[in-house]
Amino acid sequence: MSASSNQKFRIALSSDFLRPDGSLSYPMFDLAPLQNDERIEMEFVTATNGEMSGDVLKDFDALILLAPKFTRSSVVAESRLAVVARFGVGYDTVDVDACTEFGIGLAITPDGVRRPVAVSIITLMLALTSKLMVKDQLTRQGAAGFAQRSEHMGLGLIGKTLGSLGVGNIGAELFRLAAPFDLQFIAHDPYLNETQARELNVELVSLDELFLRSDILSINCPLTESTWHIVSTDQLATMKPTAYLINTARGPVVDQTALTKALQEQRIAGAGLDVLETEPPPLEDPILQLDNVILTPHALCWTDQCFAGIGAADVKAVLAVMQGQVPVGLVNQEVLEHPNWQKKLANYRQRFVGNE
Repeated sequence: MSASSNQKFRIALSSDFLRPDGSLSYPMFDLAPLQNDERIEMEFVTATNGEMSGDVLKDFDALILLAPKFTRSSVVAESRLAVVARFGVGYDTVDVDACTEFGIGLAITPDGVRRPVAVSIITLMLALTSKLMVKDQLTRQGAAGFAQRSEHMGLGLIGKTLGSLGVGNIGAELFRLAAPFDLQFIAHDPYLNETQARELNVELVSLDELFLRSDILSINCPLTESTWHIVSTDQLATMKPTAYLINTARGPVVDQTALTKALQEQRIAGAGLDVLETEPPPLEDPILQLDNVILTPHALCWTDQCFAGIGAADVKAVLAVMQGQVPVGLVNQEVLEHPNWQKKLANYRQRFVGNE
């Protein structure tokens, strides 16, 4: 590494931001604020077996991370890395404890995905309750399909109950967007207080009551040890036979084997899944054969505006750290007390803020 590089704020981006020909996979991700800053040196870094290498990252100050994993092996003791900025809000691919232990902040982009993911949930809700996929197929059958229209009546939404498992940024935005549909709102979230719930016109209920009462149940919680398979055989058994389950969060929050069985036996009306336990799924996965589930490839919210917003949030996060500031969307708040984190930010303030 050259002396000039050592004086610059060095940012690594995982190489899956590039196409094989070297062009940007997502051109709406505006890198100009980084490319045009003479204080910054930027480089695309390739993962090894899907995991970022600590030896490769040790001379970088920041990492903007798309799909690869960031594990304990992604950090070495002498690393100068100060922040990992995830492209999105999920961070189950990042070892948060390792980040905190080494004085590395983990930033996510809640503002970039709040509206796009909430819109995706509404999209699935309307497609499921309107029997959109079935009616598309009927139309393609001509007269024979038209003759079957009466057998596929949709579900009206007025007075029905929309439930959410988790009410973070996305769940709250879902309820705001769904207000004109005249639904009843319920949610289970141990971290949401009654005042916040009232502002959203949401009734807080127990986990059991959430599954029992929801006509449309949306999963909006992160994947953690406590939420893994929280949607289980027992919970699915309490749902109404006319109810729909929507998951745009993380696949393993739902026991997919249990859900597949419930759908096969028509114990619930259907499901809309943008996430699966295994991605991509094996072709022999029985859920792929069901006609009462809508499946999308963990990309329903992917729009030009979504990726532009996520990218802008990541750029702001790494620039904040370069200026010795705490980035918006910091996951591991414990790192704020870590001596290495404090030392890194003090160093950046001294090197970069005074030179603006």
